[in-house]
Amino acid sequence: MGGGFRVLHLVRPFLSFLPEVQSADRKVPFREKVIYTVISLFIFLVCSQLPLYGIHSTTGADPFYWMRVILASNRGTVMELGITPIVTSGLVMQLLAGSKIIEVDNSVREDRALLNGAQKLLGILIAVGEAVAYVLSGMYGSVAQLGVGNAILIIVQLCFAGIIVICLDELLQKGYGLGSGISLFIATNICESIIWKAFSPTTINSGRGAEFEGAVIALFHLLITRTDKVRALREAFYRQNLPNVTNLLATVLIFLIVIYFQGFRVVLPVRSKNARGQQGSYPIKLFYTSNMPIILQSALVTNLYFISQLLYRRYSGNFLVNLLGKWKESEYSGGQFIPVGGIAYYITAPASLADMAANPFHALFYLVFMLSACALFSKTWIEVSGSSARDVAKQLKEQQMVMPGHRESNLQKELNRYIPTAAAFGGMCIGALTVLADFMGAIGSGTGILLAVTIIYQYFETFEKERASELGFFGL
Repeated sequence: MGGGFRVLHLVRPFLSFLPEVQSADRKVPFREKVIYTVISLFIFLVCSQLPLYGIHSTTGADPFYWMRVILASNRGTVMELGITPIVTSGLVMQLLAGSKIIEVDNSVREDRALLNGAQKLLGILIAVGEAVAYVLSGMYGSVAQLGVGNAILIIVQLCFAGIIVICLDELLQKGYGLGSGISLFIATNICESIIWKAFSPTTINSGRGAEFEGAVIALFHLLITRTDKVRALREAFYRQNLPNVTNLLATVLIFLIVIYFQGFRVVLPVRSKNARGQQGSYPIKLFYTSNMPIILQSALVTNLYFISQLLYRRYSGNFLVNLLGKWKESEYSGGQFIPVGGIAYYITAPASLADMAANPFHALFYLVFMLSACALFSKTWIEVSGSSARDVAKQLKEQQMVMPGHRESNLQKELNRYIPTAAAFGGMCIGALTVLADFMGAIGSGTGILLAVTIIYQYFETFEKERASELGFFGL
């Protein structure tokens, strides 16, 4: 029993108090999995629209504005924290286990239960910490205005919503549903945002009279109300500061490009040492680390934005604070602050092609930063998450699998030819697609679209696999 095990054993007294979903003790039918998944999604969507009881206001700047798309959170609602606690606790535990600070033997059932419990406990503690920080920072009005009772009530609501998200994710992960709750909620939040910007019936007056926010509705409205049809089309396709038809077409194009790239893979033949003639294959996808590099890159940038905004508000005259980022309130996005200088500005996508032409260094810096950050995070993630060539070779040896024409000792060397390259190049491709989406002005940001497409594609693969293994699907 090493020192690392003692750290994990500290969680044992809390296991009986933590909410837990029992693992499925039978094979859950496909139809039932779909029902559980839909119910989980419905609960999440209801929480995303349920306003927090006891808040005074949510006016003013939103320091978490940049995070909301990827963290499935909705301001002023019970789902204010979104999936932040569960994602953060998951990343922390992965890093601790991957870097061997905490020793975990995944073949031992108790270790898996303790790691799961530790992740859950950390998630609840993060939810409590964030809820307290939100209330004390005055996001819902000052504590003096709210009163102690209301402040505690808001914290309880946010913590309870955090626990609900943890339980829903566990429900899906333990075989009752399809995929994971985190992926499902991220994809839903992003798709909801894209559909809203395409078909929103909200009217906005931007100085040219009332205009519809939704790009498709605005197109038909302009064509019907304007006498000059050519000018109406030009406005619908290229209007500034509101979603336009060009943004919508760019979004569709990026969706198609990502789906096309999902099919790129190298298939390595493997066979069993024990069962003669039993052939198999180990596919190495171009997107080997899936959407992980973009999630890590977004988390890094978002935290930098948050710290930079807080510092700039208090110490705007300081040289180092200005070097980190200069901010000003946007006239279009309702009290949101946008970066106009410093590192925060250079790692933000240019707002338009005109902005790129006016400041080519900004566009070049953003491109280099995105490609190198995604490649670096992708390479790091394979080491941390146990999917490096060494880990895959170990798994194949444990399963008594070998590569035809290669000695068993050469297995890791052969995998090393493909896996690190797939991770780094795949990460760069994801970064390049994000940049392309941002430069083209795609709706929902390049990061959001990449996450949505990769998650939807994973769901499609899971759906097909489940359908193939379940003959009763046709009775659905």
